[in-house]
Amino acid sequence: MAPAFLGAAVVLALLVIRTAVHEMKQPGSAQQEWVFLQSGRALFVLLITAAVLGALCWHLSGPAHLPWAGLAALLVARICHKEG
Repeated sequence: MAPAFLGAAVVLALLVIRTAVHEMKQPGSAQQEWVFLQSGRALFVLLITAAVLGALCWHLSGPAHLPWAGLAALLVARICHKEG
């Protein structure tokens, strides 16, 4: 599980660094980038996507790739919020 967790942590760290760089260029942009975490629709999509991908990952490879399922659910929720 360590390699999957490390890879997902690196990708999440890159997203946070990207947010920090945008915040330095344009103050207040970080809140706009992560506001989807306060949206009911986006949180519902996040939970459903995490449950489906988590169950699929658990069935196919055990808990080894669960961090990637969580990260994918976060990105799907963000995309869903931007389109809605």
